[in-house]
Amino acid sequence: MTQTAVETPLQVLEHEPYLQVTWRDTQTPARGFVVIDQLVTGIATGGLRMRPGCTVNEVGELAREMTLKMGAFGIHVGGAKGGIDFDSADPRAEEVRERFLQAVRPLLERFWVTAGDLGTQQEQLDRAFSRVGIDETSLHAAVVRAPDGAEVRSRIRQAFNTRTEGLKLSELVGGYGVAEAALAALEHRDIPAETARAVVQGFGAMGGSTALYLARAGVKIVGITDAQGLILNETRGLDVELLLSARTTGGVIDRSALRDDDMECPGDSWLSQDVDVLVPAAVSYTITADNCDQIRGKLVVEAANVPTTPEAEQRLLERGVTVVPDFIANTGAAAGAWWVILGEVVSPSGACSRLSAQIRPLVQDLMNRADETGTSMRTAGVQFAKENSQRLIREYGGAVAFRDLFPSTPQGLQFTEGDEGPATGLSHASDVADIAEAVIHSPNAAFPGAVDVVDVSLETGREPNGAACPAYWPGPADPDSAQS
Repeated sequence: MTQTAVETPLQVLEHEPYLQVTWRDTQTPARGFVVIDQLVTGIATGGLRMRPGCTVNEVGELAREMTLKMGAFGIHVGGAKGGIDFDSADPRAEEVRERFLQAVRPLLERFWVTAGDLGTQQEQLDRAFSRVGIDETSLHAAVVRAPDGAEVRSRIRQAFNTRTEGLKLSELVGGYGVAEAALAALEHRDIPAETARAVVQGFGAMGGSTALYLARAGVKIVGITDAQGLILNETRGLDVELLLSARTTGGVIDRSALRDDDMECPGDSWLSQDVDVLVPAAVSYTITADNCDQIRGKLVVEAANVPTTPEAEQRLLERGVTVVPDFIANTGAAAGAWWVILGEVVSPSGACSRLSAQIRPLVQDLMNRADETGTSMRTAGVQFAKENSQRLIREYGGAVAFRDLFPSTPQGLQFTEGDEGPATGLSHASDVADIAEAVIHSPNAAFPGAVDVVDVSLETGREPNGAACPAYWPGPADPDSAQS
């Protein structure tokens, strides 16, 4: 699907980014951008997208979103993003991507951990990294900080290449997290999953796995959209697993697989369906001030990045519609990747168990805060993520590349090949045996009321980074400073 540039006021870009780079290709009209919004432990993370019309404004907003994602989940890295204004379907795209990587190589060597994104598949990116001589993985800047880089590379290959129910880790845990966020929000609004109805816009990796895990939790998926329109079944709901089996790699459903009572409707009619949950899982800025009044649902759970404009979100708030923001709901893929990189989980089931243990109380805590203050859940989440991010900087340091990105405790668990993960429904933190097998050390205290996860190693061996590098210690956070 071709996307056009959409310039909107940034929802969360509340300060100038730490670093902003613009690249101009010498052989094509392509332009590229890197925005490092914030460094924590001397490192930042965020994918590399390629699409026509990509702007530095877009990249900057997404970089800030990554800062919020990492802060909200207590992961001690900052936020970044890359973007190339070029058509990924152009036969020259691979060469353009490689020239871009060469141009920004100093950042990729030490500071920017990147991954696949819109218009850039992870396999393409890893090949490009190898061709330009950086590494076999785009996660290079993290790997080279590890005491044993070979062990980390092996762990990444095993976890990222294993498929569970046909889904790779990033696909599985991303949609799983959105489903968990939606289920937590439904519970907070006293809506049983078994009586809830949902529509999912977009049936790619994120939308497909979100629909799958919502359906397995008992939610009736009455509508799914793809590039050809909306498929609807209001009476008995859609057979999600059937539609997944009939889905192309581009997320388009073969209509010959539809049942007799499945209906085809215009794609833009997804917004007006009488459901409890709407999941925008396709493109950015799809819910706007022009169409948000059509929404009849009680909850919007954002699986795509910035699918709701600020104006639309404010109008929905005034109508009592809760928007669970993207940097909370769709962080599963990024969080899962970092837990694997750092050795904190070693399997898809471990990533899902830990994600459930964190995201459910986080969603409910932020909904409580929003309800008590009369603000949006995004406002409550941004404040929380900023506070947590500053805590991480105080604990781990900011712009200096401290060695202790990785724990000093030896890793001892092995990844289990053939791990089927949450095959029959959504696993929860109560599955202590699964968590004990998959989690190596407990997460940071990212939010009040977090469920304790089995801790195999309480001693991390870290020392305060201020004492280690006093000349570069950023000091206490200044709430009035531009970095807050």
